[in-house]
Amino acid sequence: MSGDSGAYLMVIGDREALGWILSTQQTAFPAARRGEAAKLAAGDRMLLYTTRGCFHNPTRDQGRVIAAAAVQGPVVQDEDPVRFGEREFPLRCPLLITEAAPFGSGVVLADHVENLHMFPDPRSWSTRLRRSPVAVDDHDDAYITERLQRYVRPLAEAVEDYTARATPARPRR
Repeated sequence: MSGDSGAYLMVIGDREALGWILSTQQTAFPAARRGEAAKLAAGDRMLLYTTRGCFHNPTRDQGRVIAAAAVQGPVVQDEDPVRFGEREFPLRCPLLITEAAPFGSGVVLADHVENLHMFPDPRSWSTRLRRSPVAVDDHDDAYITERLQRYVRPLAEAVEDYTARATPARPRR
């Protein structure tokens, strides 16, 4: 299915990256995702999905959509890429995030795969999340957003829990 609404699922698999996204109101992509990232435009919606391994405890944590963001401008090449671990992310995009689910809450995606168009084969749904951003159609955007609304709080109330669990991002020197 295509992303009719200009909506995407941003798959975040690292707590450091998540802390940076929430605190800087931007996201970044590796050079290998240039084609997918170039499709983003101001006004698009981005659903932030944290993987089971994002907080380094996949036996405790579940993959969750924790926030929605509005893309504020095009993806641009950054002369000083942000790094998370050994990975470099030279493509950046400004976001507006006003609300987030408190840590440990949000929409557990695994509970809803049967109802979402982005997963035509529910048995192998997680393989669709290996390339971010993932296009989301109008149905899936509305479905996830409706369920997310019961969890979200103003970003200022939720961000500290996430950033406390992250280590700071370091620009490349």
